[in-house]
Amino acid sequence: MRSEHPTTTVLQSREQGSAAGATAVAHPNIALIKYWGKRDERLILPCTTSLSMTLDVFPTTTEVRLDPAAEHDTAALNGEVATGETLRRISAFLSLVREVAGSDQRAVVDTRNTVPTGAGLASSASGFAALAVAAAAAYGLELDDRGLSRLARRGSGSASRSIFGGFAVWHAGPDGTATEADLGSYAEPVPAADLDPALVIAVVNAGPKPVSSREAMRRTVDTSPLYRPWADSSKDDLDEMRSALLRGDLEAVGEIAERNALGMHATMLAARPAVRYLSPATVTVLDSVLQLRKDGVLAYATMDAGPNVKVLCRRADAERVADVVRAAASGGQVLVAGPGDGARLLSEGA
Repeated sequence: MRSEHPTTTVLQSREQGSAAGATAVAHPNIALIKYWGKRDERLILPCTTSLSMTLDVFPTTTEVRLDPAAEHDTAALNGEVATGETLRRISAFLSLVREVAGSDQRAVVDTRNTVPTGAGLASSASGFAALAVAAAAAYGLELDDRGLSRLARRGSGSASRSIFGGFAVWHAGPDGTATEADLGSYAEPVPAADLDPALVIAVVNAGPKPVSSREAMRRTVDTSPLYRPWADSSKDDLDEMRSALLRGDLEAVGEIAERNALGMHATMLAARPAVRYLSPATVTVLDSVLQLRKDGVLAYATMDAGPNVKVLCRRADAERVADVVRAAASGGQVLVAGPGDGARLLSEGA
């Protein structure tokens, strides 16, 4: 067993060889307890455990087709040929799958992504979750959900959670050897009462972020004096969140999610130099959420690495919340999401 690729300890290749190709679909997830900061960038091991809700909007559909004649992997994103960093990440991920499968066949990847890329809306989560499921099937790997989650994590940390529908927790994993840490860092479903939640998504800016999440994480962990206190408090937030989900207390879920997200952005603002994703439109939307609460509507905000705001509320209040947020977003796109399904195969074989 090669320690530099500890994921191989949970993947097994089919004896009869691999399928010619496979297609999978996955949805993004929004973290309610945030993932921010890596303790191992190669294995993508987080500093803290996180918890999310998979959405029923913005699916990514990915086909992986093996090409025995090809010398290199190729990929297309929404019909455009992928190059540069995008192609590099896809090919590196496929190389990991090939090593486990004992294959040298290159692949043709075709991804249709409905998530605005690089805008803090978890495009990498749905993208690599779909790629993990399709690639594993195409190369003939037998994986359970935990194995798929570990594999998806190697492409994008948050993708580990999109393997599952509803609420999921991604365990940071233990310290120790690379193998021990890798095996212990995976996502799994979180039990929850019938909350009937909705997430109103305000896309105030769908463009790429000025600072990538990867760079922002490094800078925050390395330079922000607020990072370690936030990471420590996040452990308490996680315990309280799991308890709130079990008892079906949506108000407590919202309170915990909002404070955890605002704390994460505070760590970025304290980084040197500061990382600021919040725009004037972001602040206006946040103010509208506060006003909704003053008016008696259960509404709490969360934000990932980007200017866009997600508002947790009761499904029965979702349209009212959306109307208020839409007015505050000054023409930005606003849509309503609910809990979605986990990643799944759509087709497999020649």
